[in-house]
Amino acid sequence: MSEISTGKLWGIGLGPGDPELVTVKAARLIAEADVVAFHSAKHGRSISRAIAEPYLRAGQLEEHLVYPVTVETTDHPGGYQGAIDEFYEQAAARLATHLAAGRTVALLAAGDPLFYSSYMHMHRRLADRFDAEIVPGITSVSAASAALGTPLVEGEQVLTVLPGTMPVEELTERLRETDAAAIMKLGRTFPGVRRALADSGRLSDAYYVERASSTRQRVLAAADVDEAEVPYFSITLVPGPTPTTVIPANATPGRRLVTASDSTSAAATAPGRIAAGSPDHASTTVAEPIHPATVRSDDVTALDVAPGEVVVVGLGPGDADWTTPQVTAALAEATDLVGYTTYIDRVPERAGQRRHASDNKVESERAAMALDLAKRGARVAVVSSGDPGVFAMAAAVLEVSAEPQFKDVPVRVLPGLTAANAVASRVGAPLGHDYAMISLSDRLKPWDVVAQRLSAVAAADMAIAIYNPASSQRRWQVGAMREVLLEHRPPHTPVVLGRDVGGPTESVQVTTLGALDPDEVDMRTLLIIGSSTTTTFDTPEGTRVFTSRRYGSVPSR
Repeated sequence: MSEISTGKLWGIGLGPGDPELVTVKAARLIAEADVVAFHSAKHGRSISRAIAEPYLRAGQLEEHLVYPVTVETTDHPGGYQGAIDEFYEQAAARLATHLAAGRTVALLAAGDPLFYSSYMHMHRRLADRFDAEIVPGITSVSAASAALGTPLVEGEQVLTVLPGTMPVEELTERLRETDAAAIMKLGRTFPGVRRALADSGRLSDAYYVERASSTRQRVLAAADVDEAEVPYFSITLVPGPTPTTVIPANATPGRRLVTASDSTSAAATAPGRIAAGSPDHASTTVAEPIHPATVRSDDVTALDVAPGEVVVVGLGPGDADWTTPQVTAALAEATDLVGYTTYIDRVPERAGQRRHASDNKVESERAAMALDLAKRGARVAVVSSGDPGVFAMAAAVLEVSAEPQFKDVPVRVLPGLTAANAVASRVGAPLGHDYAMISLSDRLKPWDVVAQRLSAVAAADMAIAIYNPASSQRRWQVGAMREVLLEHRPPHTPVVLGRDVGGPTESVQVTTLGALDPDEVDMRTLLIIGSSTTTTFDTPEGTRVFTSRRYGSVPSR
């Protein structure tokens, strides 16, 4: 065994989903780590990172390990297994670089690192070269059992944990032989799992728990589950002892069972609705929602809460005067605000209104939270800066809203003044003719796509508004952009740099493509690159810029 490096690998168990179920030790080590690593599928949404987000600190390096395939086909010469093995080797090499440099690496794992987890593949490849230690986490089996509110096993009973990927016949036989069972890896395997439960005579005693402990948790009788709506992060439990309480006892965090005698009064106190019998009828709203529970009992009825609404709003670039009256009204009517912390902080606080702030890298998770709140009756405003449809939350919300479980949740989008138009107004009309908007971020799309689009638009001789040009950890793209554009535009092409326009630290300057200094650009800067008809001239108020609508001899209309 080679000499151990000064870097240390921590396998961090995060628990089943609720950030409050992360252990004290795990939270401390996440915050202390030099590098935080996490996996995701190609869509880029990492459940592990979303769980750990409250414990991250500014300045940490992040290693996003993206699976090349999950369940889809691949043209890799080694097939699915070959693609996965190659990915694990490459991921281990990335982490080894940090460890060899003396950095502490926290590799995040939902649940427990050694319980059906990707962590074990990194451990096998790194633990013989570097110091490695594992922090156990609460498994989804424990979280799902807690959601049922009844013992899973007791006395001398045997619990068998089974993967849903087993052949149906083998799964059936094992279910017949055990006292209690937990069946993992559902998703597209659920039809076979339900058949095995039925064939073994266990279906009537089986329960389904989806996204245990999270805000999107659901608990149902396994026989009542819609096979088309089963995500991978779900589990089927067959308790050993006969339940002595109604199941599910707590189908979603914060739920309570509602009996027929109180269902009418409960319906009146859905999120944000006036409690009609309250002494403060004119002003009292309910702080905590009451949600419908699916139960199996003749004397307990499910509460049918009408869905609320999600409104995706744009605040404008920075100045409160740029927020439209329509958006202001929607913010005032909302029971819940959801958004990136920086944008939520721009909205004045209002008594009784719940604020759900989060990191700017969890757009899909944020959208799902908003839709889930609305599904339970809340009126939710998802807050974006600028216009929500321009590199912001509207697309993320609509994408998640297309999932079957949100088909009844209304979604509206209210426009806002976008940063490109705000920056343009400060210098005149650099976007006065055809122009394109391009995000320089390669977090959600590869750089070669960004470069291809820059080249195509530059060759088409259009002005370009550049969003998300740089960040604290993403610095080289501005220089790379300039080199691509100089292949099609002369060095004297006008460039406008607008930073924090409408905000307290606003600055606007006009330079040229050849003189553009990437070090002067950060995430709060928007760039406007001129076309061949973009002109600058000096005035007592400063440099003015416009892009003419006239092209050669074509007359104006």
